[in-house]
Amino acid sequence: MVKYASSTLRTLERLVPGTGLRQGLERIIQQGKGAIIVLGSGKDIDAISSGGFALHRAAFTPAKLAELSKMDGGIVIDDNHDMIVAANVHFVPSNEIPTDETGSRHRTAQRIAAQTGRPVVAVSEGRRIATLYLEGQKVELRSPTEIAARVNQELLTLDRLRRRLDEAEIALTQLELTGLANNRHVVRVLQRAELVRRVGLSIEREAVTLGDEGRLAFIQLSDMVRGIEHLREVTLRDYLRPRTLKALNSAVQKLEAVEESDLEDPLNVARVLGFMDLEDPVTPRGYRVIGQVGRLPDPVRDEMIKHFSSFEKMLSATSSDLEKVEGIGTARASYVRHYFDRLIANANDWSPPAS
Repeated sequence: MVKYASSTLRTLERLVPGTGLRQGLERIIQQGKGAIIVLGSGKDIDAISSGGFALHRAAFTPAKLAELSKMDGGIVIDDNHDMIVAANVHFVPSNEIPTDETGSRHRTAQRIAAQTGRPVVAVSEGRRIATLYLEGQKVELRSPTEIAARVNQELLTLDRLRRRLDEAEIALTQLELTGLANNRHVVRVLQRAELVRRVGLSIEREAVTLGDEGRLAFIQLSDMVRGIEHLREVTLRDYLRPRTLKALNSAVQKLEAVEESDLEDPLNVARVLGFMDLEDPVTPRGYRVIGQVGRLPDPVRDEMIKHFSSFEKMLSATSSDLEKVEGIGTARASYVRHYFDRLIANANDWSPPAS
């Protein structure tokens, strides 16, 4: 599972329910006030600050933060988040920085974060919610009860999506073994894998803000997204042309950049990945099927792909043939052959799904 950048994760951990910063934000919301709070100080913040007053050795407390927010200006907290550096500050970030926010307070906060790289929290007086801006991310710090409800609902959605992905992968394996696979079947697996990955990231963003209360959600989430990136990689390695690491990395980046609305369209995804007609028959190199063989090191899997000139020859190889692959002895050859036999037997009893 793709994670937040470490700096964003550390900031979120300092803003989870029960921490001093979060308690301070909750007090501001309870008293019906708004605020801009910059989490970090330095010359970069000084350069975009006007007015206000410096606070010397003012130890951070939730009560102090809430009281200082009653003034119109913003607040600056030091890098360790344990001292309040300045209050009633007027921030003047560059107006040329693009922002999708409509309120002046949130536009300013987003621009400060973009210009300085510092975490910035904006508390909305009208909506009564705090929003963190950092590294291009926007995270709303909702109440634990609301977040937990949303996380649970999204976990149910993710569970359904993961089951659909598993079904698509099983179907692709059977179609490969029977020589009936085409680009549409490959794209279906990649579409669903990418969708699972994205929903997993959305849940992670929410669960991180729960702190200790989010541990169970993280355990469930880890189970549901386990192996997603590996599945994506081996599927692409099976079918991408050219067969280079550069092409693989480029394909991953392109897939991750596909808009949500376009991800549902198999034609669009196929075009992005360089696949031609969706109905064109395809034959894998074997990376994904070999990747499912347990107790087989990655270098040995790579050697198998190199040794056999085609997927069909690899599947029909005898134990003696398999022993000729570097790194495969008698025991491993027997184990792999038995695995292939079970796959083929299952394929023979399988009926292709309706298109």
